[in-house]
Amino acid sequence: MELFLLHYPFTCLLIAFLVLYHVKPAFRFFCKMTFYKLWLFTISIGVAILSIPRGRNVDNMMFLRILTVPLKYIFGIQIVVKGKENLRTKKPFVLVLNHQTSLDIMVMMEILPRRCVPIAKKEILYMGTFGLACWLAGVIFIDRKRREESIGTLTEVAHSLHRDNVSGKESNEEPLENRNLNLRVLIFPEGTRNHGGSMLPFKRGAFQLAVKAQVPIIPAVLSSYNNFYNQKEKKFTPGKMTIQILPEVETLGLGPDDVPKLTEQVRDSMLSAYQGISGMTNGASH
Repeated sequence: MELFLLHYPFTCLLIAFLVLYHVKPAFRFFCKMTFYKLWLFTISIGVAILSIPRGRNVDNMMFLRILTVPLKYIFGIQIVVKGKENLRTKKPFVLVLNHQTSLDIMVMMEILPRRCVPIAKKEILYMGTFGLACWLAGVIFIDRKRREESIGTLTEVAHSLHRDNVSGKESNEEPLENRNLNLRVLIFPEGTRNHGGSMLPFKRGAFQLAVKAQVPIIPAVLSSYNNFYNQKEKKFTPGKMTIQILPEVETLGLGPDDVPKLTEQVRDSMLSAYQGISGMTNGASH
């Protein structure tokens, strides 16, 4: 046995790895999450190289989306999308999604409309090649610690949305740092990941943005990952999830005073849809 170990160390390591992978769920979870992160950081190099000729441009998001798609096949995750017709609009809108885990990056690419710009926390910008790829793809970064600066950024986005909503075409003016910013934005209104099997209270930024721009909100709901993914239990297996895209919620004629009610209305509809597509009878997960 000792002789075998001496002559074939790499074979022994491979056998040990395979045994651990198959018998230890926590080790398997660690391996899959490490692979997931390495994949994102590695493809981001390719996204950056492909994006450089065009510069910072929302059309570069296409490269990130194409190179992220294989992950669902590698992990054996089937994604069913319901209500696709609700995204088939040429109008500007604010797309809101519930936020559960880092896997949301992979899942949201399944429905991300063409020339739709996510709004993300500024910390992502400093995440190496991934941050660079996101910047080149036109992602708008906000610093949550600087409230006034964040409000200013969202106000500029609202003006861009409103301007193009009125004109019915892309503006030639340069909004923010990106002349190619289009009229659709994606926001996670919970503001952070929620592992609790329900939904956190929504922050009002997305809804203030939609009201100020007078553009509709389109809610999209990701079902619970719990049947195949659970960070606390270190579970990550093949599985199936659903994305439900709800009908647009109109904001035309609404003002700042209507934002709190609008926020709760959208959250209630998303929570109800979440419980339905996750097979829940209440806010708690199985």
